[in-house]
Amino acid sequence: MSQEVDGQKVDARKRKFLIAATSAIGGVAVAGVAVPLVMSMMPSARAKAAGAPVEVDIDKIESGMLLTVEWRGKPVWIVNRTPEMLDLLAKHDDQLNDPNSEMPQQPEYCRNATRSIKPEYLVAVGICTHLGCSPTFRKEVGAADLGGDWPGGFFCPCHGSRFDLAARVFKGAPAPTNLVIPPHQYLSDARLLIGVDAKGV
Repeated sequence: MSQEVDGQKVDARKRKFLIAATSAIGGVAVAGVAVPLVMSMMPSARAKAAGAPVEVDIDKIESGMLLTVEWRGKPVWIVNRTPEMLDLLAKHDDQLNDPNSEMPQQPEYCRNATRSIKPEYLVAVGICTHLGCSPTFRKEVGAADLGGDWPGGFFCPCHGSRFDLAARVFKGAPAPTNLVIPPHQYLSDARLLIGVDAKGV
């Protein structure tokens, strides 16, 4: 099908095809510019790790086990404490530097006997308050290499600091304070958000 414009024959189908092709190429070009621009405005994985909150699925942490995640470049431990582990917490307060968590090493809503929102879950920054080493999780009770009266907790092999299962430091350790409890909240029974203070606790 052709038309006459200013005395010249014009193929209408060819004209429509050229307009559609030009529009499509223009759309691809706009997308090619817009996508990198929009992506540059979103925080990178490094930026997220540097300060953004971290959401964790805690549903799969078995009772008595520890999960380590990264927040702000630091290891954060999440321990699903057993009823037996919780029972042991009140039995050695006289051996601790700060059993009542009076030093501000935790949010106010975690200033309690378990240093937690939910008693079964300990959420703590896994960095020793002495020189920044990372202690190891030693949950076995009565470990001979830790004095035989060990109630379970965390042991720093660098300089021998010991922390119980509420991340409270034992007397005589080089570490001056309890381990840090980061701001956190529960989004549901199975989801934990690290890096944002709890609301309404």
